[in-house]
Amino acid sequence: MRIWKNHSAMGLFLLFATSGLAQQRVQFTQYMFNGLVINPAYAGVDEKLNVTLISRDQWTGIDGAPKTQTLSAHTLLKKKQFGLGFTLVNDQVGVHREVDASVCYAYHVRVGEESYLSMGYQTGIKSLRSDYASLTTSNSTDPYLFNLVTKQLFLDMAAGVYYRNPRLQVGFSIPEMLRQKFHVNDTLSVHLNTSNFFLFTRYRLTVNQDIAFEPSFLIKYLNGVPLSFDINANWVYRGAVTMGLSYRKNESADFLFKAQVSQQLQIGYAYDYPIKTGTAMNAGGSHELMLQYLFTFFKKNVRSPR
Repeated sequence: MRIWKNHSAMGLFLLFATSGLAQQRVQFTQYMFNGLVINPAYAGVDEKLNVTLISRDQWTGIDGAPKTQTLSAHTLLKKKQFGLGFTLVNDQVGVHREVDASVCYAYHVRVGEESYLSMGYQTGIKSLRSDYASLTTSNSTDPYLFNLVTKQLFLDMAAGVYYRNPRLQVGFSIPEMLRQKFHVNDTLSVHLNTSNFFLFTRYRLTVNQDIAFEPSFLIKYLNGVPLSFDINANWVYRGAVTMGLSYRKNESADFLFKAQVSQQLQIGYAYDYPIKTGTAMNAGGSHELMLQYLFTFFKKNVRSPR
């Protein structure tokens, strides 16, 4: 017995499966500690070489749940007007694996005594591999299903602007600017409209010499998906320990912790408790680990907004 009656049915399956995957952009709970993952204009903001590794396991206990690892690095050049960055993302969701590699460039302009505006651009390559053959049963005799492994390669671009001063940070970005074309077979192609818009802002309020309060929010618009947002509130103790709570609309309540182990090394952890009905309701929480290291090559003479 065959699982699919004909190849047209398989084409429709691939169409909907691929469209659904394209609408789900990789997300991180600790994005406020590594702005490069949402905005290329962030490159160079730390005025040091910042290398960050984040590993995320989402919905533990569910087979095929998303697992994501990302490595990013960015720095400000000596003239302090140009920032360069690099990101590498590996994302696994069920039978789908997506690998993104991109480079970004940002130009920083001083607009006040301690205020800066940066404009960033990012370009990269996205590789998508889907192993639908792994979904078939061992007694299937359809040779089309046995060989059904699709591989696609896309060019991607992103752009953003970022304003910062010691208290306020505001960023707007378009993380995916190009439409993607997916080939189901020799006669069927699908155009995916992946328009995305992110708006981020964070404000730092000094409570006393030891404690600061940092509320922030992230608004996310993805084409074909209802408007979403993250609201976050972090408490910072002596600039070394950060604890906070976040709420992701109709999805999760999150706990965040970050500690400065040394002057250069920081570690972070986030736990997402699912509150959305459906698949996530039967799943465990999501775990996210972060390692961040700052290299200093030249003395900075501008106060960092962080």
